[in-house]
Amino acid sequence: MFDGYVLKHKDIDVASIELNSTGEIETASRIFDESRIPMGALAKDGLDEASLREWWRGRSIPSSREGLTEMLESLGLCFPQELLRKSLGLSLSDQYWACPEGLDLQWADVNFFDNDFSEDVGDMLFGKMGAGDPSLMSPDNTSDGALRKKWKIMGGRRILIKGGTAPYRAEPANEVLASRICKRLGIPHVRYDAMEIGGEMCCACEDFIDGDTELVSAWHLKKRMGRDSSISEYEAFVSMAEGMGVKDARLGTDMMIVLDFIICNTDRHYNNFGVVRDANSLEPLSMAPIYDSGTSMWCRELTEDIDPASDRIGSKPFRSRHSNQIRLVKDFSWLDLDALDGIEGEFAEILSRMSRPSRESEARGARLCAALSERIGILRGISGK
Repeated sequence: MFDGYVLKHKDIDVASIELNSTGEIETASRIFDESRIPMGALAKDGLDEASLREWWRGRSIPSSREGLTEMLESLGLCFPQELLRKSLGLSLSDQYWACPEGLDLQWADVNFFDNDFSEDVGDMLFGKMGAGDPSLMSPDNTSDGALRKKWKIMGGRRILIKGGTAPYRAEPANEVLASRICKRLGIPHVRYDAMEIGGEMCCACEDFIDGDTELVSAWHLKKRMGRDSSISEYEAFVSMAEGMGVKDARLGTDMMIVLDFIICNTDRHYNNFGVVRDANSLEPLSMAPIYDSGTSMWCRELTEDIDPASDRIGSKPFRSRHSNQIRLVKDFSWLDLDALDGIEGEFAEILSRMSRPSRESEARGARLCAALSERIGILRGISGK
């Protein structure tokens, strides 16, 4: 049995879709507005139905999310895509949603940018299984990534709270560090601050998207790049973004590569950066500010394996090693590494605040701060700054 919906962009009808019992798109039929087809599902001749299914599936919580299995079991659900239907596919990253056919619903009445939403799903993902019938009308149903996270309204602002992974649960501290480095270097970024949730140190940031903008991931942009073996993937991405009208594409990409080199980020995949566009005109505005930098600073490596001088440290998205990826940057004129003087002490304070005190954590913290200093020194040699 399939249920009919209209895929909408704000109040504009985009396409007719049918959802099956698992919450997946079964079919997509009539196209109402080809210009509003999600970029991840856009083909040269209009809608790519298989890509639309992939795009919709990508809106759901990934199966790798910590706490997801337990939450689904408590709700009597089998697939995370079922949660999409419960919340109409609404997100705090864009203005797409699925309106049941026959219902007179308006964007102003349902969107999460202007309306309150339930925190039940987020609480459950953090292990707080409340009694009663939880409300599933939540943007947590469309949050991506493996880390536990939840959206919360604080003072009218939409705040995303993220936890860490065992054994060190260091990702929140690394997010705070990355945003401090970006601030010192003048890199557009999302600000992360420490926050405690249920005795666990997390990080929190304000949504950088609002009701008039939306994030288009680099993954969806990449699908439009095509294949040109004569240029590198880095050049292909920059050229495509510039061709779309993103004037800061090269500088923004270079800044991201430099930050990731300093903090040894191993997970800057194509869904961890992108472009912000105007949700009304659909015109690109800028590269998205830096976000999702937590998988860095050897967050899952043993202390004795921390080696900042290694040329084998893994990277993404353009090269598999940072020692090669940093060579893609040709212009360091914007970079002032003197602005990072004292950042090691600032990192030590972050770690002290966000780690449980122990002899092991103190030794690891000292090693990480020394490694950070060494990475900056290595970058000085490469950049001449």
